Amino acid sequence: MKIGIQTWGSNGDIRPLLALADGLQKQGHQVTLVVSSIDNQSYQPICEQLGLAYRQVPEVLDFDMQGFAKRSFKMHPLQWLRALLDEAFFSYEADIYAAAQQLVAENDFVIGHHFLYPLKLAALQQHKSFISVMFCHAAVPNPAVPPISFPDLGAYFNKLSWALLDTVFNWTLKTPLTRLWLEVGVPPPKNVLSELLTSQQLNLVAVDPLFCPHSELWASNHQACGFLNLTEDTQHWNFPQTLTNFLASGSKPVYMTFGSLQAAVPEWAMDLFVEAANLAGIRAIIQSSSERYLADTQLDNIYFIDKHPHQRVFEHCTAVVHHGGAGTSHAATRAGCPSIVVPFMDEQLYWAKQLQALGLAGKPLPAKKVTAMTLAAGIRSVLDSVAMAEKAQQARMMMQPDQGVAKALQLISRALKI
Repeated sequence: MKIGIQTWGSNGDIRPLLALADGLQKQGHQVTLVVSSIDNQSYQPICEQLGLAYRQVPEVLDFDMQGFAKRSFKMHPLQWLRALLDEAFFSYEADIYAAAQQLVAENDFVIGHHFLYPLKLAALQQHKSFISVMFCHAAVPNPAVPPISFPDLGAYFNKLSWALLDTVFNWTLKTPLTRLWLEVGVPPPKNVLSELLTSQQLNLVAVDPLFCPHSELWASNHQACGFLNLTEDTQHWNFPQTLTNFLASGSKPVYMTFGSLQAAVPEWAMDLFVEAANLAGIRAIIQSSSERYLADTQLDNIYFIDKHPHQRVFEHCTAVVHHGGAGTSHAATRAGCPSIVVPFMDEQLYWAKQLQALGLAGKPLPAKKVTAMTLAAGIRSVLDSVAMAEKAQQARMMMQPDQGVAKALQLISRALKI
């Protein structure tokens, strides 16, 4: 079959759908991937390697990530989301919608990032099936747990909390998110959170079952498939000899990164990491975002590394300092590493608390308040915990590192009867 996939966002929003596209292609389907990259990273090389058709829409997205990070650092979550959409989505909505219409017309069905309502709309107009993919289960209504920042008052009141959250999203975002629907004369879904932003046929929740207990209480359209892990580029990546030498020269290091967010605060992140590593008295591998610290170089007990597939390096580390992104949270846990999480936004705080609840991380250290001293203390606390190290190894054994794509393919085949 011909299958179209469309996504928008940063690397963490694109790599999982690349993994899914690769799995579908290996099943014998013909896959086209359309990407709107807010950091203008091109995925053409990896798509050529995987044999996928690729389009980037728009070719250049005029979004100042660093400036946005500085302006939005202390915004309320919904205020932050609205600001991000205003600067990096709504201005390109027409282009994304046109690309979606073309993608739907060319393919038998489409799969999209759960926020891509233009693709959902185009599929509805052309009577094609639409499947959504989300990377965090925090937005899946579940009576067993309350929404983010709500108190857990039991199943009855949790249902009311979820209804209230839908109302808040409608009040804040329904007007701009349904404008396109009204312009083309299609009645929009009633609720933004529970209807507009997910497929009612199949919404793949790309989260390992370890992180989502009580998923049996989700509505039937929400199905956990496990993390969609892209392994192809990992297989083709070789350790720099300098990194091999560093790893062999002493005890296991702590890895430190803020993922794609690091590009938004490059100098602040590097200063924080270097000072915290020195204060904690540890060996460290730091993903460099500054010309002051060149990749594949070493400063005392710190090795600096460029962008790379995380998993293979994490496996040689004793803990990971990160921002609480879904991909990094999964990668650290798959490697058997406890985490020290410095979340920048609510979704990342949610992951931080998930890791903490499982005994895989200490108390979250929000980015707006963290200092080198508090980060160093957080690192030492994790490294000194024998129980946390043991739980990290247990979690590694429980996770399903290669099952996410396979399970997603099964769910898609079942939903579409292919």
